[in-house]
Amino acid sequence: MIKLEKEKKIINRLRRTEGQIRGIQKMIEDEKECIDIITQLSAVRSSIDRAMGLIVAENLKDCLENPEKDPNEQAKKMEQAIHMIIKK
Repeated sequence: MIKLEKEKKIINRLRRTEGQIRGIQKMIEDEKECIDIITQLSAVRSSIDRAMGLIVAENLKDCLENPEKDPNEQAKKMEQAIHMIIKK
């Protein structure tokens, strides 16, 4: 149940981001000020970063809470998650 709630939160965040992107497209079409467009693009970037963080955190949490899974697979998942965090 908790996992489903977290998935819903991530999906809702992505839907809001999608709406923001549509708004930015309209701003460009309406020839709004550059600074306003950049501000909205920055907000989209932050929203996506938060969604990525939630997903990476959930992946790491799963690895730590379920040690009975294949240790090699868990190590691979953890390495990928850390790489995604460092990549920024």
